Amino acid sequence: MRSQGMMKMAAAGLMAVAMIAVPGSIKAQGSDVVLKPADVQKLLPASVYYKGQSAPTQLRNSGGVKLADGSYVLATLVDNSGYATDLAAKYQAYFVTEVPIKVGGQTLAAGVYGAGFIANDKFVLTDVGGHDVLTVDAGADAGLNRPLPLQVVVDPTGGFRLYAQRHYVIITR
Repeated sequence: MRSQGMMKMAAAGLMAVAMIAVPGSIKAQGSDVVLKPADVQKLLPASVYYKGQSAPTQLRNSGGVKLADGSYVLATLVDNSGYATDLAAKYQAYFVTEVPIKVGGQTLAAGVYGAGFIANDKFVLTDVGGHDVLTVDAGADAGLNRPLPLQVVVDPTGGFRLYAQRHYVIITR
């Protein structure tokens, strides 16, 4: 009889600890997470439609963010060799955002876009028809160790940086 009482007390204690621990684990899940290429490969297709053609994606050169609410912002380089030179300059990457975000301080609606770093330190997003949607100033990071073809990292001032080599644009919510 006494052991049953002790068992009930132990079970109640374990339940209390579990109830206290749950908010902590939810809180830990409640932050934005930078995704690695292996994570993004599971989410994006092997080829994408843009301006009347299908372009293979370079999923090994991809990155993104899973936002605290479960939404995604994703980017992957594309093989744009079949496109005209002027269009290929603007269409270096396939860019997806499931929620409105700010790119270089300008608001961008949820959607699927072509993206590229162009002359004069600019970053351009185009719709799938190749029409310009947004153009912002891009930065250059000469101090970046081992630049990758495409990567996403946390920006020290808040938000994230989408890099293509040493060129980057800041993305915030």
